[in-house]
Amino acid sequence: MYFKLVIELLGGLALFIFGINRLSGSLKKITSNKLKTVINTLTKKSWSTVLVGLFTTMLIQSSSATSVMAVGFVNAGLLTLRQAIGIIMGANIGTTVTAQIVAFKIDILAYPIIIIGFLMHFLSRRRRYKNIGMTIIGLGYFGYPE
Repeated sequence: MYFKLVIELLGGLALFIFGINRLSGSLKKITSNKLKTVINTLTKKSWSTVLVGLFTTMLIQSSSATSVMAVGFVNAGLLTLRQAIGIIMGANIGTTVTAQIVAFKIDILAYPIIIIGFLMHFLSRRRRYKNIGMTIIGLGYFGYPE
């Protein structure tokens, strides 16, 4: 019984390390100067690294995935360790914020949020504002009553 547990633990750890290694190697190959510039711009200040982690976690719903990506970015040379620590802190805060949003009764706000997003999407002429409107509609559906 313990033998199986140890084998599963070591196998899982090996897969995790292998995954980080592959992620880092792939990131080194595909990163362009533009991506490096965007990442450096978003993570220039300490507070902005926390916000990047928070919003990334809220979008992908996984602080573990955000943390693994941050470690992969450090290995690929896209982030410093200091920046990654801020992102990981933000990821953990993002998990808490997401749980709080789900816990509160936000269904009252769902309809106004959807209406604002709808108006923004259909009344805007610029593509950027149309996309932001669709994002707001998606957020409104998140709180839509069952």
